[in-house]
Amino acid sequence: MKLKTFFILLISSISFAQNPFIEVDQFGYFTTGTKVAVLRNPQTGFNAAESYTAPATLQVKNSSNTVVFTGAVSIWNAGVTDSFSGDKGWWFDFSSVTVPGTYYIYDATNAKSSATFQIATNPYTEVLKAATKMFYYNRCNFTKAVPFANSKWTDGLNFNNNLQDNNARSIFAQNNAATEKELSGGWFDAGDYNKYVTFTYSVIHDLLMAYESNPAIFGDDWNIPESGNNVPDILDELKYELDWLYKMSNSDGSAYIKMGSKNYSQNSSYPPSANTDPRYYGNLCTAASATMASTFSHAAIIFNAIGNTTYASQLQNRAIACYNYTLPFYTSNTLQTNCDNGEIVSGDADVSSTEQKTMMVSAAIYLYKLTNLATYNTFITTNAPIITPLSDSNWGADYTPIQDALLYYTTLPNATTTLVNSITNAAQNDVTNNWNNFYGISNLGLYRDYMPQWAYYWGSNRIKAKYGNLNLLYAKYGIGNASNLKNRAKELMHSFHGVNPLGIVQLSNMYEFGADYSINELYHQWFANGSVYDNAITSSKGPAPGYLVGGPNKDFSVTSLSPPYGQPATKSYLDFNDGYPNNSWEVSEPAINNQAAYIRLLAGVISNFDTNLLTISFENNTDFQVAIYPNPSNGEWEIHSHVTLKNVKAFDVLGKEVKVNTISNNQFFINKSGIYILKIELNNGKIVHKRIIIK
Repeated sequence: MKLKTFFILLISSISFAQNPFIEVDQFGYFTTGTKVAVLRNPQTGFNAAESYTAPATLQVKNSSNTVVFTGAVSIWNAGVTDSFSGDKGWWFDFSSVTVPGTYYIYDATNAKSSATFQIATNPYTEVLKAATKMFYYNRCNFTKAVPFANSKWTDGLNFNNNLQDNNARSIFAQNNAATEKELSGGWFDAGDYNKYVTFTYSVIHDLLMAYESNPAIFGDDWNIPESGNNVPDILDELKYELDWLYKMSNSDGSAYIKMGSKNYSQNSSYPPSANTDPRYYGNLCTAASATMASTFSHAAIIFNAIGNTTYASQLQNRAIACYNYTLPFYTSNTLQTNCDNGEIVSGDADVSSTEQKTMMVSAAIYLYKLTNLATYNTFITTNAPIITPLSDSNWGADYTPIQDALLYYTTLPNATTTLVNSITNAAQNDVTNNWNNFYGISNLGLYRDYMPQWAYYWGSNRIKAKYGNLNLLYAKYGIGNASNLKNRAKELMHSFHGVNPLGIVQLSNMYEFGADYSINELYHQWFANGSVYDNAITSSKGPAPGYLVGGPNKDFSVTSLSPPYGQPATKSYLDFNDGYPNNSWEVSEPAINNQAAYIRLLAGVISNFDTNLLTISFENNTDFQVAIYPNPSNGEWEIHSHVTLKNVKAFDVLGKEVKVNTISNNQFFINKSGIYILKIELNNGKIVHKRIIIK
């Protein structure tokens, strides 16, 4: 959208919401648990001229406009101004409303109402699907066609022309045909069409962790081309990226750091299929190899668990090669940190030696799980204590993959006891000390999503999601008060869905999914300014749904444009997609690392609060007692266990029980193809969950 029309459209887009003063999660709330609306009266920032005074009580009305609850409003923090938003405010607790249905908050005194929202056992299923579908729309070298793509966002095969991804050349030998490589596949990284190996590190881990939080959440019917293949669609989507990463590596474990265009004027057209300029790949780099060692080994565990042992072995073998390639650089302290010279624009894909070391330790942990080889445990016990977070107590959002891996290590049967104790004690100290109030319930912020102001930099939505994920991670491992940690994560999730000073859902074009006011514009080369994809309301097509923007940025660089510049931290945002010199990418650009962190948070919250969901722990300490054979199966299968079986039940991916036919004491039959979770009860009182695929 052109800035000359911005202020008119700002007014129209804000008025699209029912009311800018009563903020709720526009998708809804779980039937049980806390439900709190935030009421605001702006004091500073671009909307300081607006004014609102909350009454003593508010009402909750259903879809028939019938009052179902009347409750008191409580003033927040004795009426002081929240320094993060520049607003004063109130809270309205309507947790006692538990009947499923459609509702809104109503202020009878001022004739003001909130956005509508659902109360349900899980109001977020379609939101999770839309957010995950972002990766499908961001697939490179892939046709977007009906019925998998909405007709508004169909497109032909992209970057499939000569000297593009099927035969890309080295950026350092652009005229040398001998350097051509087949590097198709993977996802566009962000608002640009490039692909970066190192930027996938947290993405792969977060999506794997999202799946592990509860496999029952993720179906095989989310309308992508691979749906119905007896593999959860989120893993199909991950495989599309993993297959590209595999191509970016060599059999010796060396790997290229990124690929893309050589200047900003090339391959910048929309839709993606319109681009015909050459594409190039960059340097070999230890950072790329370490990335793959870590992500491939983690993914191998998951694909083994669903019965895709051939693919898991492929990933494991390449992970080992990448680990072995990087190890001499690690031990000689020569890890490569300056591989990306910027000739492929843009995004510096280099990684510090500190983070590369965490990649290698996490890789060793997952490889130890896969192989049980002592050499990996020796590396772990030697190096984990001298790297982040154990060496510096930095259990922060930037290091979640190593924190995930370290806590996972504490569950391995042959883990070294002294290191296990060091990890759990360090994590416990982090929660107990609660640096910057990251953990548990916090009343420090009016919008119930407190982060310190320094965290509102470029990509703040990623940081917010990751702190939600850390709260859930600690709850999973019994570190800290689990209820408080889970509720903190849930409140952070609500902030993405409209409980924020802008009253905006931080995902693009979510109107068909229940949002009253969501992101209308993205900085993305496909959904460009001035195109038919420009604006969700005023353009004929708008952007595809479900893209998470970078979020408020207190350091926005264009001083002549306010907002975002010169605002309270959480108001440092503008719903626009202008390019240079207005630099909307500093707030409104999506990125796969932001997206994955949010998906993990949403899946984790659903797993912990959906009371109807069959809760499956992906890793179970009694796994070694039970094996399923064959898996995948044509219908008939056996359970092998050292302990006598007591009972066996099966559930589909939605948590619905299906019939298990008994052939003999340990032989069973399911007569319908699909993915099922087996709940196996043993005579020793243990319950083991196993996944089985019926072809």
